Amino acid sequence: MTTRRDWLKAISLALGVVLAGTAFAPAQAAEKVTVFAAASLKNALDAINGEWLKQTGKEAIVSYAASSALAKQIEQGAPADVFISADLAWMDYLADKKLIKADTRSNLLGNRIVLVSGKSDAPAVEIEPGLDLAGLLGDGRLAMGAVDSVPAGKYGKAALEKLGLWPNVAGKVAGAESVRAALLLVSRGEAPYGIVYRTDAAADANVKVVGTFPEDSHPPIIYPVAITADSRNADAAAYLEFVRSPEAAALFQAEGFTVLE
Repeated sequence: MTTRRDWLKAISLALGVVLAGTAFAPAQAAEKVTVFAAASLKNALDAINGEWLKQTGKEAIVSYAASSALAKQIEQGAPADVFISADLAWMDYLADKKLIKADTRSNLLGNRIVLVSGKSDAPAVEIEPGLDLAGLLGDGRLAMGAVDSVPAGKYGKAALEKLGLWPNVAGKVAGAESVRAALLLVSRGEAPYGIVYRTDAAADANVKVVGTFPEDSHPPIIYPVAITADSRNADAAAYLEFVRSPEAAALFQAEGFTVLE
């Protein structure tokens, strides 16, 4: 016969299971490493995160956007564990505000910027002083990341200035919120040409590389990585180590990046 005491024990046990499950849920969520990464890293980092999940059983959640936007979000308190920027400037921005763990910072990757067209029959061009880029554009626009904030846009503007081409095309630039957004404008035929990273061009079959900018026409393209100052995730360091591993290096190289470590 079931007594009142038996019922109380059963209720207490049930409550214990519920409370234990509630207490366990945040612990499970905390195991997911939150990564803020430059948009140009998407293909490579998706593949790396797949390997991370396969080998560890743990998930990395990635927010892809322009490095400028991600840095500002971290500054405003967004809960990121790891930040991978497409340039040194935005990592320096967070470092100056003590928002990254300085001893975890390193230069991870290099890249190149290229001129792309959405036309398969677009002729190759030599990117050098005197190039009639404005003539190539005609009435169309030059798709680039926003030149005052998006790293690919800043690199592109610097190169055009160094080559003496900027004055003739400045009024024809279609600034985009990220390098992938600029790539999409060309891929969809909304802009005849665009300046993107070599790795972005390789990721879209609808664009053709027609020229590569000289390396000495712009500052070196460097992707730094670091753990954020507010991260309390015990898995962040292990994830960072994995991103720096030879296995991850092979996946980055497969997408066209230069591995610096």
